[in-house]
Amino acid sequence: MKRKKHLSAVLCFSGAAFLLILSAGMSGSGTIDPSRQWRAALPDSAGIVLVNNPNGPTLGYSTTSGVKILTIDGLAFKDLNKNGKLDKYEDWRLPVDERAKDLASKMSIDQIAGLMLYSAHQAIPAMSGGPFGAGTYGGKKFNEGGVNPAWVTDQQKDFLIKDNLRHVLVTSVQSPEVAAQWNNNVQALVEGTGFGIPANNSSDPRHSTNSGVEYTAGAGGKISQWPDQLGLAATFDPAVVQQFGNIAAKEYRALGISTALSPQIDLGSEPRWVRINGTFGEDPQLDADMARAYVDGFQTSTGDAEIKDGWGFNSVNAMMKHWPGGGPEEGGRDAHFAYGKFAVYPGNNFDEHLISFVDGALKLAGPTKMVSAVMPYYTISYGRDKVTGENEGNSYNKYLITDLLRKKYGYDGVVCTDWGVTADEGKTPDIFAGKSWGMETKTVAERHYKILMAGVDQFGGNNVAGPVIEAYQMGVKEHGEAFMRARFEQSAVRLLRNIFRVGLFENPYLDVQKSKATVGNPDFMTSGYNAQLKSIVMLKNHDNVLPLQKGKTIYLPKKYTPSIKGFFGPPSKERWDDAVSAELISKYFTVTDDPAKADYAIVFVSSPSGGAGYDADDVAKGGSGYVPITLQYGAYTATDAREHSIAAGDPVEPTVKDRTYKGKSITAGNYNDLKTIEETKKAMNGKPVIVAITLTKPAILAEFEKDANAIVASFGVQNQAILDILTGAAEPSGLLPFQMPANMQTVELQNEDIPHDMICYTDVDGHTYDFGFGLNWKGIIHDARTEKYVGIVAKPAISIKGNTVTLTTATPGAKIYYTTNGTTPSFVEANEYLKPIPVKKGVTIKAIAKVFGVDNSSLVEYKVGG
Repeated sequence: MKRKKHLSAVLCFSGAAFLLILSAGMSGSGTIDPSRQWRAALPDSAGIVLVNNPNGPTLGYSTTSGVKILTIDGLAFKDLNKNGKLDKYEDWRLPVDERAKDLASKMSIDQIAGLMLYSAHQAIPAMSGGPFGAGTYGGKKFNEGGVNPAWVTDQQKDFLIKDNLRHVLVTSVQSPEVAAQWNNNVQALVEGTGFGIPANNSSDPRHSTNSGVEYTAGAGGKISQWPDQLGLAATFDPAVVQQFGNIAAKEYRALGISTALSPQIDLGSEPRWVRINGTFGEDPQLDADMARAYVDGFQTSTGDAEIKDGWGFNSVNAMMKHWPGGGPEEGGRDAHFAYGKFAVYPGNNFDEHLISFVDGALKLAGPTKMVSAVMPYYTISYGRDKVTGENEGNSYNKYLITDLLRKKYGYDGVVCTDWGVTADEGKTPDIFAGKSWGMETKTVAERHYKILMAGVDQFGGNNVAGPVIEAYQMGVKEHGEAFMRARFEQSAVRLLRNIFRVGLFENPYLDVQKSKATVGNPDFMTSGYNAQLKSIVMLKNHDNVLPLQKGKTIYLPKKYTPSIKGFFGPPSKERWDDAVSAELISKYFTVTDDPAKADYAIVFVSSPSGGAGYDADDVAKGGSGYVPITLQYGAYTATDAREHSIAAGDPVEPTVKDRTYKGKSITAGNYNDLKTIEETKKAMNGKPVIVAITLTKPAILAEFEKDANAIVASFGVQNQAILDILTGAAEPSGLLPFQMPANMQTVELQNEDIPHDMICYTDVDGHTYDFGFGLNWKGIIHDARTEKYVGIVAKPAISIKGNTVTLTTATPGAKIYYTTNGTTPSFVEANEYLKPIPVKKGVTIKAIAKVFGVDNSSLVEYKVGG
């Protein structure tokens, strides 16, 4: 154990405080141990006492919990179960696994069942209504007044005490101070019950930007602001990602958060998928390096904060998601809904989807060695179970969890389901409810049992222990008491290990003022802003129109936001807003409403809002409900879609046996963005138009590229960062983390599971918007990053002699796959190139090279005689 720096010992006490601290130093027999080396500080205003061990960790406990301090060999230990003796799990000198096994062996089945729960979303303070984060305080809603926002809600007390839940998902927090106070209140509550197991609070990603807020180094904030994960990928720099993880972990711990429900490392191989913006893009090797850096940053403590093996008081358990990859959603539809429950592999490319997991987060460069938790996705990984052939949600599938993840790849950490997989689904495929895909007709308890037997440890979004206990009894009937007790203890050890390693058993309490000073401090804010600048990609700079001179007069049309249907409630109203706040834009340019007076126009737009792939109106008209997802603004008809879907079937739509949307049409919800660009181009009468597009997924720029003199793409950054790039305060250095398709035909013809398999758009300057493309002031970026990540597997070369085609690749060990019928090649024996191909004039050859377990090349296309 490394020596720690702690608060100075308080040597002088008075009155009741002296008696309190003196009694804390007594041994189990009530006598003062003269060999005592530790010192305790006075309780703070919340009754929290810090105990300093000279050669060990500082302990923290609450005077309200009933916990006392034991003196053993002159050192202090918390008597968490209040039995007057030092149990192994209370001995911070012992290895984590020994402590976890000791505690697991002591716990009842009810207590282990509670440990297996992961709460539904909790807002601090609780919301007064709605589906997420609602709660009361002594029966009173927060908005009724007289409630401290840091109090523990009635509902939280119920699941923490009655159901023994110890893993809490935190969403919004009023402020860092309130979050820290709430954490301390929760920890004091659970410290006083049972074995005193601390709460392991967690969070989904919470470092996204507020685009309209100005960055200033001294401003601070509720938390530092970074680009979206896709923006981090666009830096092509794992060091930036590791820095983010390191800073985010410090801020998380200051908020009382010790587990991150991230990183999302699904391979973004399907360009229409709505969640691609949360990934590291479409390349498996870039994804793996970014995943490794992210987890190393979050999990690694150094110096005085380290306890052992890189774990410590600055560490945050990372939960990689979503095993074995949720990227290849059929048609791009998402598995939060029944209409998107299937992940498909028409390209036979399952191996590349595992790379970011097994070669990234499971093979860390840092001392923690391996990610501490895993979340499978909702999807049914269609046709991937090679043992039973079952098609059910990933958390239910023993082949994917036990045979593949645990046995083949040696993972013995926590596996936690995604939220709500054991709940009942909605009455129609577009209702946001339970996601028990493949197990829809089973009972809730049966679903829990199936998940446990698959090798999963924890149930996301479940506050009630009853169904877990029912599942235990099912197992006892089938396998006997001893088997099920051992199975529960196995999960308990995994779950407890993650709580021990980050020091929560020793001190789960926060210094509120330190939390306030840590979260969103100026240095962290500056690092986040610098990452935003590095993430912006300049796609076009015709005639070097950029950078713009500050002080010029610009025309800035308003930005359109379409009506959006959320998970709950009616759709939002469409609106037009200022693209950039007047205060911010005035620091860069003079703004005019008259294009004739402007030197330049800057148009802010968003990716085409192309729908979810399902429309209840289509059902009302007698259709199946399945419609295209578009990546363009204008009207699109899916003439090139599959004749028949790969997968289909759900109990709530028993008559739908095919989810094809071939021949159906859609127009993007924000078609007005395209109209704004076109109208601005016309109004500027030949003067430069600059388009700043926020990308949440690939987009088809062919509709407006010719109307823009310059295009910059961003991934969740502040408007100020975009303006700094446009005016040359910073040079663009970002690179595309995915391909930008030439048209919707290539989107329809690509395989959901294969990256780099589209024909990319080429602009008027001859630049092709492929993976890894980006411009700086000198032109196309070619540097160490592109050398490392672009073209890992070389494109096939096509040569023709007479009526014979020969395919070659410069990458040793690569296999080439091709087609001559217009489809995109799959990595199957029937498409493998073995010898020169006889062809006829007019035939189009498509070819991709692949190194199994590594990567595949970009697609090449050649029309013979054309």
